[in-house]
Amino acid sequence: MMLFERISRNFQLRFKNRSSAANILADATKSPLKKEPKEKILVLGIPRGGVVTADIFASKLSIPNFDIVIPRKLTGPYNKELAIGAIMEDGTMYPDQKRITDTLIPLDYIEKEKLEQIAEIKRRTALYRANLNHNHAVLGAITILVDDGAATGATIITAARWIRKQYHPKHFIIALPVAPKSTVKLLSRECDSVEAILTPSNFHFVGQYYEDFNPVTDDQVIDIMSKRSMSSQ
Repeated sequence: MMLFERISRNFQLRFKNRSSAANILADATKSPLKKEPKEKILVLGIPRGGVVTADIFASKLSIPNFDIVIPRKLTGPYNKELAIGAIMEDGTMYPDQKRITDTLIPLDYIEKEKLEQIAEIKRRTALYRANLNHNHAVLGAITILVDDGAATGATIITAARWIRKQYHPKHFIIALPVAPKSTVKLLSRECDSVEAILTPSNFHFVGQYYEDFNPVTDDQVIDIMSKRSMSSQ
């Protein structure tokens, strides 16, 4: 194998951080939004990292309507990194039936896990939305769901199904900096279009495509939501 071939195979494009990724994503998404009034567009971020990405994305495109949507991953009983689906507060759920069947996860465990994650959604909703003066949602708008990346896509799919029921978007876009090709294909079934900058075939985890992928804290999300609330007054 020649040297340049080895370098090419080992080379991996990475974003500097969530801010850099959000700006690139906004530039890639702005074309289909040019003719739409900004007040007719809604940006939704998924906590925690997706809220940072969505906030910068919305600011770059001067979109004032901004809110959060909070799905939670359902995890396996013996491996909390194993996603077996995701759920929303109202019970909207996306189960990874193959993983559930292959790992022989009992039904009573799944029911317990659902209740625990719904409780966590309620906790986060109360925490993040405590300072909001009004609902920023726009029914029938062009709606853009933003996250900082996706692996299986379970949480995004669950959020997308909930958004369709709640907001009835005129046009629904899922935008994220990175996701494997197989996940992008799944997401495309849940919306009108998917905007993804990187779609690697050798994907392992989202963080490998960022130089800086430090965890986002509750306080960071609260700060973004507070600033958004004050700017809308």
